[in-house]
Amino acid sequence: MNRRRPTLLAALTLTAAAALTLSACESDDKPASDNDKIAGADTGTESSKSPTESAPAEPDRPKIELPTDVTYEFEWDKTGDPAKDAVLHDAEQRIRAVDLAIAEQNALHEAYRFYSEGEAAAGSQKYIQEFIDHKARTTGVTRYYQEDVNVKDDGTASLVYCEDQSKAFNKFIETGKTDVTDVSPDSYVLYASTLRKNAKGVWVTERLVSERGSAKCQP
Repeated sequence: MNRRRPTLLAALTLTAAAALTLSACESDDKPASDNDKIAGADTGTESSKSPTESAPAEPDRPKIELPTDVTYEFEWDKTGDPAKDAVLHDAEQRIRAVDLAIAEQNALHEAYRFYSEGEAAAGSQKYIQEFIDHKARTTGVTRYYQEDVNVKDDGTASLVYCEDQSKAFNKFIETGKTDVTDVSPDSYVLYASTLRKNAKGVWVTERLVSERGSAKCQP
């Protein structure tokens, strides 16, 4: 594994047409500026409830504690829309959960399976197993930017975003050696995902496709 972090679901190449299809799903909201910025944090706003109205219970979310050398820059701005911000928050948690599974060398880790199902979960398992097979994990800083999120009335959502892997590398567990690779167009990856809000109120990623070296994500 002498290349930069293998691309999740590398077999499913995201074509430009597919990216445009997802972006075109924007409804009557302001048109996406080729991806918007998100911030993966809390949903930001609280809805006012009457004294007799009880809020739905928050699901028990897995704790995600990563090695100190695994860090992120999420350049995702709060949208002000609770549903969109919830999608972005849970998408961020899925990203972190996959790196946790890699760090703990567990291809069936509960954390990423909490935030993904179906094709996305299967793809994550395969991706994580590749690191396990090479006795490696991730290290460095990974940047996420140029997001475009759309929430639909049927409880599903689409999310397109870019990933900058120019400062993220493979670290071999047994030797502690980091495989530092040169920055190239392939350091930048475009992702498109579909999500669904499950019965627990969690936005789980069901499908995720990628295009490494996408012109849309180049600096």
